[in-house]
Amino acid sequence: MTRVVALRAAILVASLAAWEIGARAANPLLYVPPSAVVPALGRLLTLDSYPDLPASLLLTLREIVIAYALAIAAGLGVGAALGLNRLAGRVYGPIVAGLDAASKIAFGFLLGFFPITLAVLAGIRQVSPHLIAVARAFGARPTAVFVKVMMPAMLFTLVGGLRTGLALAVIGVIVGEILGSKAGMGTLINHAYGLFRTSDYVALVCVTLVLIVGSDAVASLVERRARRWTD
Repeated sequence: MTRVVALRAAILVASLAAWEIGARAANPLLYVPPSAVVPALGRLLTLDSYPDLPASLLLTLREIVIAYALAIAAGLGVGAALGLNRLAGRVYGPIVAGLDAASKIAFGFLLGFFPITLAVLAGIRQVSPHLIAVARAFGARPTAVFVKVMMPAMLFTLVGGLRTGLALAVIGVIVGEILGSKAGMGTLINHAYGLFRTSDYVALVCVTLVLIVGSDAVASLVERRARRWTD
């Protein structure tokens, strides 16, 4: 373990050194060395370069929560409908799987919707038909069958889809802000890029990456707990 950490640290140091040397030899308007990013990041966190950073960050987080909540609600509903109706699942399942939402519309809802829907559809197909038959024999309605029988059986598959959906929803919201929003982290990134404030641009990207990696880390913990529960 210690050797692995040392190798990772060596790779990181070598990458930063190569970045520093390459950026210093290139156009300073387009490339910025790490030695310039650190002060820019300090100015950003102290709200010197962008005083509206907290408001923009909160707005982006709120948009992510709303987009992800809508993606979960719609994904669970559509996935359950396609999974419970085998004919509809066979007809529309490949269509949902084949749509490239990222290349057509960069909104968090759509980007998060498809992996959640497909996870629910795949999870339902993995549930033993005998469990469903027994539940229906005892008079359980389709909604009760889905919540009490299918959801526990497909929990691990569902959590995996929710994790993917969260990552894509975060990315979709930020890309949507870059393309056409007037506020949020994506707008700040677009502003810094347009004014060739390269060091501020890289610093804003670093903060955004922390947001993306942090949300995925939380989803990873939930996924591990789901795996232990299912095992």
